[in-house]
Amino acid sequence: MNTFAHKVRSSVAVSGTALLLAAAGFGLAPAASADESQPPVLAVDTAAPAEVGLAGLPVDFTTKVSNTGTTDTSSARLTYRIDGGAGLPSNAVGLQYRLGGTEWKTVPLTYADGTFSGEMPETFPLAAGESRTVQLRIGVPMGTPHNGDGNGGTQRLKLTTLVSYGASGAATGTDDDTVAVDGLGTRLSGVPATVTAGGPAAGFEATVTNPTASGYENVTDTLITSRYASVQVLRDGTWETLAPVTSDAEADVYGFDVIGKDASLAAHSSTVAEVRVTYREDTPAGKTTVRSCAYVNQGAVPFRGTTFCGDEATLTVLAAGSTGGTPSPTPTASATRTPSATPAPSASSSASAEAPSGTSATASGTSGATTQLAATGSSATPVIAMAAGAFVLAGAGTLGAVALRRRRTRA
Repeated sequence: MNTFAHKVRSSVAVSGTALLLAAAGFGLAPAASADESQPPVLAVDTAAPAEVGLAGLPVDFTTKVSNTGTTDTSSARLTYRIDGGAGLPSNAVGLQYRLGGTEWKTVPLTYADGTFSGEMPETFPLAAGESRTVQLRIGVPMGTPHNGDGNGGTQRLKLTTLVSYGASGAATGTDDDTVAVDGLGTRLSGVPATVTAGGPAAGFEATVTNPTASGYENVTDTLITSRYASVQVLRDGTWETLAPVTSDAEADVYGFDVIGKDASLAAHSSTVAEVRVTYREDTPAGKTTVRSCAYVNQGAVPFRGTTFCGDEATLTVLAAGSTGGTPSPTPTASATRTPSATPAPSASSSASAEAPSGTSATASGTSGATTQLAATGSSATPVIAMAAGAFVLAGAGTLGAVALRRRRTRA
């Protein structure tokens, strides 16, 4: 009992001393108390990619998080906002990450008013004075494999990275980056000015170019031409006759897949197909056109997917048996990836039954045509379809001819 009483008296004495020191403005552990009162100070630096491809595969980048304060944190959090303008559909953007190992995991994104946002599902500890780099990759898939969306496009993404700590702490650091968005280019070269019905074939080249940092999968390059045409492509030294591709919704549109279906294109690469076209003897004389369109993630329905079309070339079909002059090539536009209108063709009993055609809007610098690509009006139809004429809604029973092909000049 005496021992117990002694311990109680000692505890009371220590407590009393502590109260006196506290009243005098002192603390028992001043250094530790000061550290505990300082929150972590986190900074973030994202090395975003310079460019990605519309409907292409994702491109890798990194985010570095640094703890510049004097207090450790057990849960650093990363949040991303991606603004692509109101011209993008809700399935347009994808973001993935990995903290370690080889498995890529998805950052869930929500979409509202042209902006995608989401938080990386995993947090990580970060000691004072330390940093950690997170691997990520971003893409503009415009849908899913074999289900590409042709409704919309953009020229750039504004990527904002925010870092915070704790369960619901406010961001302590942000970083803003701009990612350019480009797409595939298609062109025809060496198309002759004239061809004779029932006569020799007209030979030329069809080229698909990928100028972007994204690889591409499920690419189908289709030559759109007259229902009177027969098309061959040179493969392994042999001319192979192609079966025409048609759609119930586009009875007068005939396509020929000149590089095969679901081809792949590496970043900064191109592929060229040697093509020759003949026209049946009963082809009426007059003008007809040929045009190359690349479809990404085309499904079972032809002419649907994220679509890039080059300028059309015009041939004059001479009557069968005609002895016109020697065919001479007509210059065809290079793949400048400028917005190009492609209205749906109308069924017609006329002889030419040409591929869909339209006008082109030249995009130079920051002209109105280019700046309106990511803008929308008050209706659900983007302004791009009206002002720049860049696409026709693929789901509306028309040929989805998106022409979001822009060459950018980087500073």
